[in-house]
Amino acid sequence: MRITEEWLKGKAACQDQVDLFVKTFPDGADASEASIALAGEVGLDLSWLFDYVVRAPARAEYEKITAPARAEYEKIRDAAWDEYEKIGDAAWAEYEKIRDAAWAELEKIRSPARAEYEKIRDAARAELEKIRDAARAEYEKIRDAARAELEKIRAPARASAIIRSMREPKEVLA
Repeated sequence: MRITEEWLKGKAACQDQVDLFVKTFPDGADASEASIALAGEVGLDLSWLFDYVVRAPARAEYEKITAPARAEYEKIRDAAWDEYEKIGDAAWAEYEKIRDAAWAELEKIRSPARAEYEKIRDAARAELEKIRDAARAEYEKIRDAARAELEKIRAPARASAIIRSMREPKEVLA
């Protein structure tokens, strides 16, 4: 079987893999140990190729040959994962212990600092209220004096307007 750029495109191979294949095998490649080895060395996806070209009898033989190695791999992988989890769990527990101790230390520092902050804030707020209350009282004093002056001018003008209006004929009032 000869693999070519057209064959790869017909199987919807990824463009980057087609480009790498053409760069490596400009005239295509026959299936040989040398071409397969070179394809693997340059980074062509041999698992993808395996899925397209290996038929049932060869696939069964492949599975028969590789099954013991796969079983050993899975055994080693699972044991390594168990060890990783054991170490990871212990490290996590140690991390939480250190984190919790650090948090407790932070709270020891933060609680008095917060209390001091609240004490200073409350004193400042009380001073603010004193100043604002005094300023409000002064404002109201000035406002009331200005209103009284306004009323001194408005009262006679109001009375005059009422009297004038009452003297006019009733039709005008309607």
